[in-house]
Amino acid sequence: MKIGTPLSNSAIKALLLGSGELGKEVAIALQRYGVEVIAVDRYPNAPAHQVAHRSHVIDMTDTAAVKNLIAQEQPHFIIPEIEAIATQALLDIEAEGRCTVVPNARAIQLTMNREGIRTLAAEQLNIPTSNYAFAQSFAELQAAVDGGIGYPCFIKPTMSSSGKGQSMVKSADELQAAWDYAKSSGRVDTGKVIVEGKIDFDFEITLLTVRAKNEHGDIETHFCAPIGHRQESGDYRESWQPQAMTSAALSAAQDIAFKITDEIAGLGLFGVELFIQGDNVWFSEVSPRPHDTGMVTLVTQKQNEFELHARAILGLPVDTAMQNVGASAVILGGIDAQGVTYEGLDKALSVPTSEIRLFGKPEAFVNRRMGVALANAETTDEARTRAVKAATMIVINPD
Repeated sequence: MKIGTPLSNSAIKALLLGSGELGKEVAIALQRYGVEVIAVDRYPNAPAHQVAHRSHVIDMTDTAAVKNLIAQEQPHFIIPEIEAIATQALLDIEAEGRCTVVPNARAIQLTMNREGIRTLAAEQLNIPTSNYAFAQSFAELQAAVDGGIGYPCFIKPTMSSSGKGQSMVKSADELQAAWDYAKSSGRVDTGKVIVEGKIDFDFEITLLTVRAKNEHGDIETHFCAPIGHRQESGDYRESWQPQAMTSAALSAAQDIAFKITDEIAGLGLFGVELFIQGDNVWFSEVSPRPHDTGMVTLVTQKQNEFELHARAILGLPVDTAMQNVGASAVILGGIDAQGVTYEGLDKALSVPTSEIRLFGKPEAFVNRRMGVALANAETTDEARTRAVKAATMIVINPD
């Protein structure tokens, strides 16, 4: 592949739709290969805005606004980082052949809505999943739960991220509140919620899966070592790599990840979420982009998930080898404030083998991710202990 010079007529241009902490790292990875990066988000001074060559603020669910910006910038690649995007604009742009949507417009359409990807996995590919149903009214939700899904169960918007709108429901008297929360807290109200039966799993993993070209130009599928993670209210708080699991479960997980990403097609990195119980594996979700739990790869892999994504997009060879055991722990805002300050960075970095990434978000919320602590160790348990300790050293205050 021929790479030009940024900010010149020969530049290879990539437009990021979504400019959070994951987009920021993708932007940096692309720029290291000489790509001109344009970062887009719904609010100014988003993390990737701060490192990109140019930035824009638009409503990314507005089809006309997305099309107008693409016409203005004329990128070679469009790289979505979030779910809430005007997918019709991407479908139209892709059909015109003007640029490459990563991994493709169909993937964004499928994965932005839990209904599309769950139907594909369970009903078309016959991949094991939890029992589930979609409901357009509270009466339909109640009928689905009473009709076989039972309690406990999980109620989620069909379009959301970072646990927004998700509830675990243990009894009938909690169902109405869960319905109301799912309807009001998703990124976009699609008119439906999904209810999922609870699986008694031992742990859950993210299996980072990369579709990239080899030296002959053929597409191959590569897997990173499995990443274990801990969530609260559907949002990740810790992750570690590798997650110990049986060889049978790992083989089944890779088979599921291959099937779902092969069907989606395109080039790039996918975050495939799976439930594991002994040798049994169930599919949960897939994101056609770097995954928040995969931030641990910043200190564990030869090529982290962002570098893998950039290389795959550009048609370059990839290496998913893990070099070090490591863990990550989220640094939450803890307050609602704008222009916050951070203290304790010196103390956090005094924890052995620790690293800190502060995302630079212009506004903090109590449960908003403002940074991540990373650490290496001989074992995942020790790495987790170090990462959590480093994260707790960071104190966020109002400016």
